[in-house]
Amino acid sequence: MKALKNGLDRFLAAVCIIDFIVMVLLTVYQVVVRYVFKSPSSVSEVLTRYCFVWLILLSATYVFGQRDHICISFLKDKLEGSARRTMDVIIELVVILFSVLVLVYGGIVITTMNMLQYDSILKIPTGTIYSIIPISGVLIIFYSLCNIAESLNKKEGGK
Repeated sequence: MKALKNGLDRFLAAVCIIDFIVMVLLTVYQVVVRYVFKSPSSVSEVLTRYCFVWLILLSATYVFGQRDHICISFLKDKLEGSARRTMDVIIELVVILFSVLVLVYGGIVITTMNMLQYDSILKIPTGTIYSIIPISGVLIIFYSLCNIAESLNKKEGGK
């Protein structure tokens, strides 16, 4: 499981980096064609916006997997030993519940609804863009399960 998590970490990091580079290149292209050639490109503008949405969700998923996200740990910091591990597991279960209900289920609903609507510029279903929501939800669930396994292994190992 740890090897799969490490592979997923490297993959997500690479995708986020590539997505960011594509966004920068599209934005530079947009600026050049708008101000130098006086002919703005609507395709690059829309693609940049969609890349940004994907970058937000994928990078948030990556940061969640690294446990570098913002958290309020006031209560958790007061606990020690098995109580702290129990709190960690409860928090991860709440995250899984949120991911299943909002990101995966809600994401699938919104994605399928938008498969009938096409983007006016790119001529692709807007559901394609929304598909990143359930994908990131599944990845967050995987990371939460890894975090639970790590917490339970700490308990068994006494660390």
